[in-house]
This record gives sequence, C-alpha cells and structure tokens, in this order.
Amino acid sequence: MEENDFVSIWLEETGNPAIEKLAQLNLDVAHKTTAILTANGPTENDLASILDINPDEIKRWLMGRHVFSIKTINEINTALTEISMNTKKPATVQPMH
Repeated sequence: MEENDFVSIWLEETGNPAIEKLAQLNLDVAHKTTAILTANGPTENDLASILDINPDEIKRWLMGRHVFSIKTINEINTALTEISMNTKKPATVQPMH
C-alpha cells in the first residue's frame, strides 16, 4: 500500500475493530473452555484426547494464542458437552457466542 493511503494510515492509528473483536472472542473461548474444564474436573489432556489434538496445541488455545475457526469452536463445544455429560458434577456448558 502507498504510504499516504488514508485507510492504511487510519488502521495504523486506530487499529482494526474487527481484528480486536476477533481477538477478544478467541480469548473468551479460551477462558470459557478453561472454566468448564476446571468446574468439571477433566484436564487439558482429556480435551486433547477427545479432540485428537496434541496437548501442546490445547495449551496454546487456552492461553489465547490461537485463532479459532467456527469448525474448531463447534468441536470444542461438542467435546466440552461430552466432558460435562461424563462427569458427576452438573453440566455447566453454556453456548459459546
């Protein structure tokens, strides 16, 4: 882009609200996932096993260093629902918006 491009200058000065919102949504998913795991007892390794994903990837997810696709969010939601149904504690899974 040109140095004097108005849009480039504006984005540099103000940031991109869509990217900021996406980053916040990713952090929200990570925090909700951590809260559900903590409340229901399973570990990050249990979640990794259910999702058939490397546990290190789950750790990155839960630290907010991952951009979630809709597919991944749905897979996490399904796994957390399964975890909640298989624990003795009441289910605490809330839909992720």
